[in-house]
Amino acid sequence: MSAASTLRILGIDPGLRVTGFGVIEQTGQQLSYVASGCVRSGNGELPVRLKVLLEGLQEVIATYQPDCAAVEHVFVNVNPKSTLLLGHARGAAICAAVLHALPVAEYTALQVKQAVVGAGKAHKTQVQMMVRKLLRLPGDPSPDAADALACAICHAHGGLGYGGVGIGKRRRRGRLG
Repeated sequence: MSAASTLRILGIDPGLRVTGFGVIEQTGQQLSYVASGCVRSGNGELPVRLKVLLEGLQEVIATYQPDCAAVEHVFVNVNPKSTLLLGHARGAAICAAVLHALPVAEYTALQVKQAVVGAGKAHKTQVQMMVRKLLRLPGDPSPDAADALACAICHAHGGLGYGGVGIGKRRRRGRLG
């Protein structure tokens, strides 16, 4: 990316009830806030909720026209059912991006927190505060929107992506997935 080109990045924090999204622009080293918010699936049957997430994110993509998407990778938690449901929401998010021919990068929560806060074990409030500072926002975004914006910031900062290969031409060391 040359110093004059601008890259619009959509960050997505998948969740079955609430999926956060954040859109930023990167021009050289400068990051600018474009938009953020949440898509809420409500209650009901799983297929209907996934459709709500898919359509909501497709609307976000159509509105803000990002060049690429960065999605938080599912962590395996203690409850396998919760992990599976989160995986379904993540799948809907990825489908929304690929249906619009967007390249998709995946980042673990650890990678995102390291890129934004500098510590992989950072708390949500620390992520919100750093997102606010990095994007010069007047207040903290909601936790889900902040996580999505953080994912976009991670991508802009040349995050590793799931699997450890950097976006740029060099490989980074010392980061865990």
